[in-house]
Amino acid sequence: MKKVMTALLAAGALVALAACGGNSSDNSSGDSNEKVTLKFQSLAFQKTTVAATKKIVADWNAANPNIQVEYVQGSWDSVHDQLVTQFQGGTAPDIIHDESADITGFANQGFLADLSPYLSQETKDAVPQAVWDTVSSDGKTFAAPTLLQSYVVFGNAALLKQAGITATGDSLSWDDLAADAKRLTAGGKYGLGWGLKSPTATVLNLGMNFDAQFFEGSGRDAKAKIGDPELEVPKRINAMAYTDKSIDPTSLTQSGSDVLPGFFASKYAMVVAGNYTAQQMVEQAPKGFQWQVLPPLKGTSTKQAANPQTLSAPAEGKHIEQSAKFIDYFMKAENLAAVGQGDWLIPTTQAARDAILKTTGGKDGWQQTLASGAELTKAPFQSVENYPKWKDQIATPALQEYLANKTDLATLGKKLSDGWGQVNQ
Repeated sequence: MKKVMTALLAAGALVALAACGGNSSDNSSGDSNEKVTLKFQSLAFQKTTVAATKKIVADWNAANPNIQVEYVQGSWDSVHDQLVTQFQGGTAPDIIHDESADITGFANQGFLADLSPYLSQETKDAVPQAVWDTVSSDGKTFAAPTLLQSYVVFGNAALLKQAGITATGDSLSWDDLAADAKRLTAGGKYGLGWGLKSPTATVLNLGMNFDAQFFEGSGRDAKAKIGDPELEVPKRINAMAYTDKSIDPTSLTQSGSDVLPGFFASKYAMVVAGNYTAQQMVEQAPKGFQWQVLPPLKGTSTKQAANPQTLSAPAEGKHIEQSAKFIDYFMKAENLAAVGQGDWLIPTTQAARDAILKTTGGKDGWQQTLASGAELTKAPFQSVENYPKWKDQIATPALQEYLANKTDLATLGKKLSDGWGQVNQ
């Protein structure tokens, strides 16, 4: 039964939420002078981010004696199953930390409150509409989006300089990435290492560089759309690995963290990874190793999918209005900047990004990292009900097979398209 419930909750699109998730005025506000304690289940795990989050809670509690917040430590590894149990048992925390890709199913099942009546106009205006779209539907908002990630190219500064490659400008074209990787490949060393053990999220996110959609429509009515734009990213990666031989094929079977030792040992001149990998660079790079973040990758655009971390409240919560007030406070520029800098993630508001840029001076890749978040937007696959099942059962094994050069591009496209019909029943 738990597996069935988990599957139901993991699925679902915000587009189909018009009649779901409404909260009752009976449990949303209460007496404004009533002293309440709100449980905040935080998924922060970096020491710096945990400290920044706890400081936000402490500062709030000092200024709001009637609305106290209790910090509860959660985990990204178990949050989904934990929330399934909590929602079913009526024990969900008053403030829920998660991400938009996960809360879609919970919102679809009516477990999350509509925060739009309670969030301040300041918060609403600070976040771009394209990011609000990932947590909203039909005028209802089921979370506040806080932090974002993007995929960026990290480069070994010394090797790039030695090859005469200057990473400047507002973007890095895929053609230039391929040319640079080929130029940097020599003597048993590769221009690029790319940890693509779990390739689907990367391929679909970066596919937006080429206007890839993968799906048309939403919910269970969505249809697979697999054409040239959708196959462009895997085609280019395959060509670099097996035609140019500038990507180490072994790295394509590894995780993002697994390729870092090779990067630090100069086996790879560049790696592609989530921007948060900068934290590991700072902590793990050998003394004297100089790295940099290259400009955002560009095909026809630099667009990538926005999957923000989120703060929500349960629909059956007794203190939704008070929870929204704390969420408003968390969304203030100085607070988002503190947690964003601690996690090496991109705040959803420009004011918070500006604060990080001012604090860091743009060093350690921050200038390019923050710029990479400029065109993050909702992707078509984020409105598809059975996307999680398709991702795990169809897309991941099909992409792994293609990136191992064990099948051709046409077969990959057919598997991705036909596989949707198999899982969307």
